[in-house]
Amino acid sequence: MRGSGQAALQFVLECLLGLVVVAAVAFMAHAWQRLMPVALLLYLLMVVLAARVYGFWQAVVVSLGAVVAHSYLAVPHVAVYRQTNPAADPINTVALLAFVLVALLVSRLSLQVSRHAQEAENRGAQMEDLYEFTRRTLQLNLHLEPGAQLAELVHEIFALEAVVVFDADLHRTYQAGLWEVDPQELAQNVYYFETTDDDPATGLGKRVVRLGTAPVGSLVVKGNTSQLTNNAIASLIAMTFDRYRAFANESHMEAERRTEQLRATVLDSLAHAYKTPLTAIRAASTGLSEMGHLTAGQADLVQLIDEQAGHLSDLTTRLLRTARLDAGEVALHAETAGVGGLIEEVVASLRERLASMKVKIELQDEHMTLNCDRQLMVTLLTQYVDNACKYSIFGTAITIRAVKVQKEVVFSVHSYGPVIPVGDRERIFDRFYRASANPNRAAGTGIGLSVAKRAALAHGGSVWVTSDEVEGTTFFAAIPAAGSKR
Repeated sequence: MRGSGQAALQFVLECLLGLVVVAAVAFMAHAWQRLMPVALLLYLLMVVLAARVYGFWQAVVVSLGAVVAHSYLAVPHVAVYRQTNPAADPINTVALLAFVLVALLVSRLSLQVSRHAQEAENRGAQMEDLYEFTRRTLQLNLHLEPGAQLAELVHEIFALEAVVVFDADLHRTYQAGLWEVDPQELAQNVYYFETTDDDPATGLGKRVVRLGTAPVGSLVVKGNTSQLTNNAIASLIAMTFDRYRAFANESHMEAERRTEQLRATVLDSLAHAYKTPLTAIRAASTGLSEMGHLTAGQADLVQLIDEQAGHLSDLTTRLLRTARLDAGEVALHAETAGVGGLIEEVVASLRERLASMKVKIELQDEHMTLNCDRQLMVTLLTQYVDNACKYSIFGTAITIRAVKVQKEVVFSVHSYGPVIPVGDRERIFDRFYRASANPNRAAGTGIGLSVAKRAALAHGGSVWVTSDEVEGTTFFAAIPAAGSKR
């Protein structure tokens, strides 16, 4: 009530001021007859000023005052009838209508200009707030979840009553300010029902936070913000979520890299530590064999010691090679090698294992060559053939092939044995992983295939496996041919 009374008093004062100015103009026109021809223009100017400064209704009051003043003060020679009844004079009526129309037009234009100026000022202020929000989001601590920080920033920078941010990936809700309703339920409803609207009655602005077309969260603000501002805030929150995910992935990858580096270092140290006692054990077993005068049982034990020490030495060599491959410490000693010669060397090194098995060697071209590290390639193929020896069905053949496909030489080792499940065909090349589907699997450590994979990758190649009950199991390794570049 107090505010409305003050507004009424201000209206009366503005009307009185306008009428005083009109009376002054009428008095001057009456005193100086030379001003009579321009009196109406002066009144019109008063109406325009009143409409521009005060408003339409104040200008209407000034218009009425101008018509009355012009009739009674500025024109003493008109008829008595017209003086006593100004509305009867058509000139006064036309003048009043003209004044009112001008007042209406000027007041509307003035109001529109003022509104546009206010909107421009608001947009400028909101742009400054958005700039500040953008700058502050770039400075966020991405080691912490960004939701709480974003909610506080929006609440502080845009001077809102309340803010709630929902992170769908973490399934957590972050709020700032005072809410009369449950903000968690509100934000989650916006996300799940994909509600985007602005309600002037409640002052709520709801936005689904999206990365591209995928929803990743939601935003609900309570306060005086525009639709465009709410859209911009939601977009900036989405980009911050994306930055946080990327930073977290990068940190995770760096932690994995350090863990892998530490594991490779430990394996390298262990392999070196085992080499010395294993060498001593093999030397002792060899010395016992050469001494002679051993009983049959003693000779068998010495032979067993020698065989197992050799197995441990081979396992240690694989561990050492794996550690160096993982750490990227193996420098390729590339040379041009014949593909047939590589396969023959592998078969010769496994002649005892292959003595009771059928082995087929198929070469597309006997003169095929490969630019490779000979030792690593022999290791790769040896592992493939040794793996086939372990798992192939007795009496079936092991086929070793080499064909040139475009700029690669593709080696394959085929055998018939237990089928490798689809889910294991990629993981089987991971260190220490062994397929679990075969209950009668052969003894092993799960290291060999990982060494084969890393040997292929060191050459810029790739490995894979196919397995089927009818077609059998085939391990492949594609290596760039001599003179080719990947």
